[in-house]
Amino acid sequence: MTTHKGSLSRRSMLKGGAALAATAAISPYIVFRAQAAPAAGELAMIAATPNSNGAFEKLYLLKGDPLAGPIKAIVTETGAAVPMSGLEMGERRLLRLMHFNDLHNHITEMHAKKGDTHVFSQMVKQVKDARANAVADEVVLFVSGGDDHTGSIFDELLGWSPDEFIADAGYRVYSAGGVDVAVLGNHEFDRGAAVLKKGIETDASFPLLSANVHGSSDLKRDEDYFAAVIGEAKGLRIGFVGLTTSVDTRVGQPADPKLAVASPLEAVRNVLPAVASVADIVVVLSHCGYGGDQHKSGKAGTARTVGEGDFAIAQAIAPLTDKPIVIIGAHTHTKLNAEGIDTDNVVEGVLITQAQAHGAYLGEIAISIRSDNGRKGWFTSVGLRPTKARDQRIKAGEAGYETFEQEADYDVDFEQTHVAPLIKALDTRLNEVIGQVPDDTLVSNERTFADRYVGETALANFMNDALVRRSEDFPGGRIDVALFNASGITSGLPQGPLSFRQWYDVMPYADGVHVATMTGAQIRDMLQSNAKRVLRPEEVSKVDTSAFVSRGFLHFSSALRYTIKLNASAIEATATAITIAGKPIEDVLDRQFKVAFNTYVALGGFGETWNGKPIGGEVPGQIPSMDLRGLPFDHTGMVYRNEVVALIREARTVGPDMGLTLDQRVRIEA
Repeated sequence: MTTHKGSLSRRSMLKGGAALAATAAISPYIVFRAQAAPAAGELAMIAATPNSNGAFEKLYLLKGDPLAGPIKAIVTETGAAVPMSGLEMGERRLLRLMHFNDLHNHITEMHAKKGDTHVFSQMVKQVKDARANAVADEVVLFVSGGDDHTGSIFDELLGWSPDEFIADAGYRVYSAGGVDVAVLGNHEFDRGAAVLKKGIETDASFPLLSANVHGSSDLKRDEDYFAAVIGEAKGLRIGFVGLTTSVDTRVGQPADPKLAVASPLEAVRNVLPAVASVADIVVVLSHCGYGGDQHKSGKAGTARTVGEGDFAIAQAIAPLTDKPIVIIGAHTHTKLNAEGIDTDNVVEGVLITQAQAHGAYLGEIAISIRSDNGRKGWFTSVGLRPTKARDQRIKAGEAGYETFEQEADYDVDFEQTHVAPLIKALDTRLNEVIGQVPDDTLVSNERTFADRYVGETALANFMNDALVRRSEDFPGGRIDVALFNASGITSGLPQGPLSFRQWYDVMPYADGVHVATMTGAQIRDMLQSNAKRVLRPEEVSKVDTSAFVSRGFLHFSSALRYTIKLNASAIEATATAITIAGKPIEDVLDRQFKVAFNTYVALGGFGETWNGKPIGGEVPGQIPSMDLRGLPFDHTGMVYRNEVVALIREARTVGPDMGLTLDQRVRIEA
């Protein structure tokens, strides 16, 4: 496959740029002096090359430390004059922001019977049409709210190290499709910052933003990503600030121990006033989540930990400038403003919007901006454009035919030129039949979704037992127990031949294998915490179990058996009759066991709180969670999914003989 080199390469970012022409009043933040590197409280405004397929005519990178304190000055090259706006006083522009978020590499959804749904190519067509039909004073931008990785088979092109890298499918098609700017989401870091850096360097022709990610030994701020940028088109200046969730990003990994995510509120307060001073409008690309603290929306079946989310961000930034501000959100997969502006999503004049996830919608915000009008009367329309699913079984003239994707709905040439080569690179891996599912009674979508949060789940039993079997050949020796979190199991299985892709859909997340040494007493305490996380019978009818229930409920391999006694409430729930390898837990409290964790849980479960914070997901009582992060881990470097797939390939079946069973390893009692 030919390596794509984006026009916004790392080299072009580092070059600096030509002098910037002044056409309007000068911002009070601007300081004219030579500056090789900005000092604390400064950002350097450096010209760079925008995506040649995008809409920016000019692009300026804002380099510096956004966390050292409030930005007091924007430093430019000697003699460079930077105007606050390219618009004359009273002049108006129409800005159309076409946005998506949490695509998770669902670029094209492939289905043997229904046909392929060309998700991203549908969005590309709509953006190209909007740009082609734009009026003289209209600017059409195309932006991503982050989480552009983890979730589809295209992730396999990334590899697990820079040496294994083939392509960053998402960033490659974004570059070709005209994306102007994107923010770093939490899942960008799932395969490590070194792989992310390789993807950015190779395939991103647009700037990546985050004002609050810092400390990585591999991914460098001001080289690979930036706190903020200024884009200009038709004289209109648009400032972008990027924010990444501090709750769910994978920090603390051995390969990059200093990677950290600071408070998004701290970062945006420091940066936004200076950005606003040299822009007509500021767009905050917030991969922090809709809501704040504990909130239920989007993919959440119960309230989840959002932390400093979009509500808090809007309240913090509204007083900082009178310029128009838009928050394009992400992370929670929330559908907002589908039918126009919902007043609940306007906080002190700041619009919050989000376009669900996986390309279900292309968001659209049309804003009429006058240079001296501030935030008065500046919205013209806000909404979501649905994409269409493919079902080639429905023929022309049949009921519903128009509601399904047809060739006129997507950019066929773009799909063939840019996406098809990526699919071809995946063909062998995608279509490989790794085994058979002789009976889907226990593993269908319906059964898996119904079981995974309420107790024993056959598919989880199989996965955990498979890892234990594979551990016979682990360099560190056989493990005693394996575990996996319920929300990491995202699909069931149909009866019949099982492809690699179908298993990928079951466990799409980039989880490694981390083996902890735990005493029997620690395992007992872990089960006591787990008992308080189960979805209780009185809750089931009120919760969509096909959604994300962020309680951190864990499933275990067969050596660990116990009963959850529900009692009157979650805080009173207990784990009883615990045995490990057939022995009562009371007899082995001091004995050490090897317990295999997936990465998500080993790192503390983030918003699913195996980190000492109160258990979330609408569990009442502010029950402190067990903190698993301090356990002594052997970070094996192995990938959980790959080990399970290897066992399936060897056995050629996902059936009772290979542990696909309900054996009452966990019982639920009132």
